[in-house]
Amino acid sequence: MKNQNCSLQNVILQTLQDKSNNELIIAYSGGVDSQVLLHALVQLKQQHAINNPITACHVNHGLSDNAQSWQDFAEQQCSNYGVNLVVKRVDIKPQAQQSLEELARDARYDALNSLSSAATLILTGHHGDDQSETFLLALKRGAGLKGLSAMATSSTLKNHQLVRPLLSISRQMILDYANEHQLNWIEDESNADISFDRNFIRNKVMPLLKQRWPSISQTINRSAEHCQAGQELLDELAAQDLVNCSENNVGNSLAVSPLLTLSKARFNNLIRYFLAQHNFLMPSTEQLKQLSLQLTAGNDKTPSIKVGDHFFRRFKQSIYLTAEYEDVSGWHKQVHFVDGIAELILPDHLGKLVFSTKQQLTENTPTKLLSVSLPKQNQQVTVRFSHNNPKCLPDYRQHSRSVKKVLQELNIAPWQRKRVAFLYYDEVLVAAIGHFVCQSFMITESETGMHIYQN
Repeated sequence: MKNQNCSLQNVILQTLQDKSNNELIIAYSGGVDSQVLLHALVQLKQQHAINNPITACHVNHGLSDNAQSWQDFAEQQCSNYGVNLVVKRVDIKPQAQQSLEELARDARYDALNSLSSAATLILTGHHGDDQSETFLLALKRGAGLKGLSAMATSSTLKNHQLVRPLLSISRQMILDYANEHQLNWIEDESNADISFDRNFIRNKVMPLLKQRWPSISQTINRSAEHCQAGQELLDELAAQDLVNCSENNVGNSLAVSPLLTLSKARFNNLIRYFLAQHNFLMPSTEQLKQLSLQLTAGNDKTPSIKVGDHFFRRFKQSIYLTAEYEDVSGWHKQVHFVDGIAELILPDHLGKLVFSTKQQLTENTPTKLLSVSLPKQNQQVTVRFSHNNPKCLPDYRQHSRSVKKVLQELNIAPWQRKRVAFLYYDEVLVAAIGHFVCQSFMITESETGMHIYQN
């Protein structure tokens, strides 16, 4: 037993090498895994083997009738160990196409990430048996190398480092450690519910596999390591392809021409890597197929393909990764001034406009968009996103042209043209905010006018 004890603590020590200055945040449920992790870290600190500050975080999901008693247990245990405990309550709302397990996991990680703005080490009690289960779950979904890589010992969680120091330790070793030290822990009754895929694998599939092949967990985890190595090579290749396909250093776009030179496998690999860099959902095989097909559409086409909760949109010789935008064509607001100042919140996260009839406005106004002549008395000042394609004479042109043609010659992508805010005095177009001013409304620097800023 002493060897087991030393082995587990040595594994944790090895994981924390060169990290003595980092705060440790333990994902502490009170179950046996996190209880052993907490106990081992407290022991190591008492032995002066580590000197990291330790904080435990207990996430109360409120999904079980026992949730409050589990929180009470966590508070008591941390008090006994002299460890600071932070309790986070989360409200999980069911969502289509996402399991309760996934939603709870995401809520836990969001709670852990919110604990500190400084970079910390977030430790979880995931062990080798968890790794085997994760591999089989990925296999059941038909995952590729990335999914079959299962869990990494260390990964990033926003600006924090997520560490799983017990990943090479079996569940039996954890139970042996807990029994040796006479630890108490909670048992989540949902762990016995085999309607959850992970519990079915844990309680039904793995015991059968271990009966036939006792070392199956180690074998599965070795396969996961091979997949991790393969994925690292794919990421290195994708990083090179990303450099070759990057369009004018615009972070959300890729050039079509070099993309078309890639094989199907390299194209799919690059798109997945590109989305992962932006922390977006992975595409399905069918979505990747559609994206590849749309790259060869005629130059007069502007196809868009939904991927997860975002869109790839093609414009000229590039594809752009964008959000799923709302239709703002019907949005229409009048600008009301108070002491020469007005504010307007634009829809769909397009920001806030500040209007000023004063000569200068500098407080909290980082970007000045344009200046125009003052409206006449009783003229209604409005902002809208729709227009009837009137002819206009922008400040930079010598001849009038229709608004649609002007937006095209400004090289604005079609989906962004629908999100250009237009300033009107009554029903007369004054400006496309952020793009041009109609010449009849231009002013000189010495003239009094209306200035528009963006916050």
